Amino acid sequence: MTIDVEGATIHFERHGVGEPLLFLHGFTGAGSDWRYLFTEVPAGYELIAPDLRGHGRSANPEGRFTFRQSARDVIRILDHLGIDRIKAIGISGGGITLLHLATMVPARIKAMVIVSAPPYFPEPARAVQRHFAESMLSDEERARMRQRHAHGEKQIDALFAQARAFADSYEDVNFTPPLLSTITADTLVVFGDRDPLYPVALALELRTAIPQSYLWVIPNGGHAPVFGAGAPAFVATTQAFLSGHWKPQ
Repeated sequence: MTIDVEGATIHFERHGVGEPLLFLHGFTGAGSDWRYLFTEVPAGYELIAPDLRGHGRSANPEGRFTFRQSARDVIRILDHLGIDRIKAIGISGGGITLLHLATMVPARIKAMVIVSAPPYFPEPARAVQRHFAESMLSDEERARMRQRHAHGEKQIDALFAQARAFADSYEDVNFTPPLLSTITADTLVVFGDRDPLYPVALALELRTAIPQSYLWVIPNGGHAPVFGAGAPAFVATTQAFLSGHWKPQ
């Protein structure tokens, strides 16, 4: 399915039947990445998985990317589908988009899981962003990029350029404690304690600032440590959290 939002065509998938569950992929990913976590749509949910602006099958004619704009795109999708309130999972850049959603329209997010999403970009991450290029990826990661992004090499080149621009951007990803305190959603913050981009101290900042939040630090976990061998534990924990059965009474 597609929707036109502020000059761009945004693609999204819908799977399953039940309570709406939003999945937001990481930067350079695509909505279909949910399949790397779930072997099937979680029971009792309708999964809504957009390709963020300029990713996958979504367009980005302007060429500039912000997570705040991605949040506005998602709001338009929810409005289009008539969804007032939703549960959500955001991975890395998708988690940043989700933080924007939760601060822009707090009442619309009932519960959320944010994975490896920082309140701001620390200097070590900016150093990586400044030189981010395809040569930094494995052959497998390069192949996945070409499978994900329907608009070819120009689209992929644009994503690398946008990632490099993050290094000098300070306004888009700047979630202060007062802003985070406006979040009303039950929030599970998930971080790896060996994340090379975002130190686990940032997870503690999120946990401290977001009122109804919980922290899960994955031992020996890198960036987005919920894929591969980590997927089964993440799926079980996430489903329990979103259903309300995980939280301590």
